[in-house]
Amino acid sequence: MNAQGKPILLVAACALIDADGRILLAQRPEGKSLAGLWEFPGGKVEAGETPEETLIRELEEEIGVTTKAPCLAPLTFASHTYETFHLLMPLYVCRRYEGIARGREGQAVKWVRPQALRDYPMPPADEPLIPFLQDLL
Repeated sequence: MNAQGKPILLVAACALIDADGRILLAQRPEGKSLAGLWEFPGGKVEAGETPEETLIRELEEEIGVTTKAPCLAPLTFASHTYETFHLLMPLYVCRRYEGIARGREGQAVKWVRPQALRDYPMPPADEPLIPFLQDLL
């Protein structure tokens, strides 16, 4: 628990980057909180998992892409208080992966140029990550 009495949720996110320097975004599906918003793929870090293990699992489950821990480079993190929890979200960059990204859970996916990231509405925790990616790319 943090000072506001809210649980801390650890979620790992990945900026998957293709050969053209574009970043993959996934749209949150209907029925989930923040549905319709665009985000970096990833998910909740389960008990006993490292953030890297989470991303390897989530990228395979969500978008059909496989990668390995050495291919995940930490870039920055988000720390954001939502109404019922506080989110801590490390953002990793991945340029080496196998497979063709596609929404395996009914979500839309899109490759986006770094300068166009702000054209896609994102959850409040994802927005502060954009300048770091734009500086990198």
